[in-house]
Amino acid sequence: MTWRPVPRTDVDALALPLDPTHGFLLSRLDGTLDVPTLAALTGMPQERVAAMLRDLVALGAVLPEGPEPRPAPRTSALTPAAPPPEADPATESQEAEAEEDAPTAAARAATHRQLFEQRLHARPADERVAQARVAVEPELSAWCFDPTAEVIRAVLENPRAGLVQARLIAAHHRTSAGLEALGGRTGFTNDLGVRRALLQNPLLPTGLYRRLWSPRRLLEQYLVAISRDAPEQVRAMARDLLRASFTQRTGEEKAELIFTTEGRCLASLVGLTLDGHATALLCRRTFVSTLLIQNLGRWSATPPQLIAHLRRQDTVKRNAPLRQLLERHPNAS
Repeated sequence: MTWRPVPRTDVDALALPLDPTHGFLLSRLDGTLDVPTLAALTGMPQERVAAMLRDLVALGAVLPEGPEPRPAPRTSALTPAAPPPEADPATESQEAEAEEDAPTAAARAATHRQLFEQRLHARPADERVAQARVAVEPELSAWCFDPTAEVIRAVLENPRAGLVQARLIAAHHRTSAGLEALGGRTGFTNDLGVRRALLQNPLLPTGLYRRLWSPRRLLEQYLVAISRDAPEQVRAMARDLLRASFTQRTGEEKAELIFTTEGRCLASLVGLTLDGHATALLCRRTFVSTLLIQNLGRWSATPPQLIAHLRRQDTVKRNAPLRQLLERHPNAS
């Protein structure tokens, strides 16, 4: 039977004397991958992977090769034990990948950064560029932490570069030129993980943000503008783009944004106006949200037709403060 190495859960790997390469290999172990698969995944020869696994066993980070004990199924005195369902390899693979992404992403990034800082950082710039262009794992991901845009371009030109490297660059690179190089690769920027990492990068260039988010709906732009995960620089870019896009979009989209956000978006749209089509669409709706009516009542650009429509709503008729708010609006007739 092919050995599928299993990491020990009772050992703190951070306390072991692991070099970056061993740490990288350990981060890929989940008990479902055999040695040939690990070699293909890491880009290292099988003999090297096998030798490194023996080192990890000796250090106590990995269980030794051998049959794994199967836990006895839990049974009840009233319910007979049922045979275990047949495992679906595709499902197991997807679950293992999903479990690995969240818990080990930070550990893998730390390992790659450590590899770069300890073994790659001191090399001359032209040598780093040349090596990044032909690197394999784990060095390929380590080059994503290089602070120079030329090396990042070389990583992106490497035929082995994929979404793992694109996400690392989006999350950790800190030059506009390097991020613009990533933005030129549509296959990468269409990935949700890359986009999320870019939004959390305080050095995201304004031009790149506009290229990526200008085609998106107003509601999506607004969600970026209020996102707590995005730094203030990115939220400011999102607010500016939202204001510019609002004046160019259809009445349907404007009405959808206002109604869906219960008017919260209007705080970012001070000084803009609502066109006749969007006003007509809003006037066809029944308003039951007190918050939405309050936000429209406080927005100085709310059209007279919409103010009159709001004053006819049952929610307003039953709420004296809302009636007074709309009566004091500058566009109330």
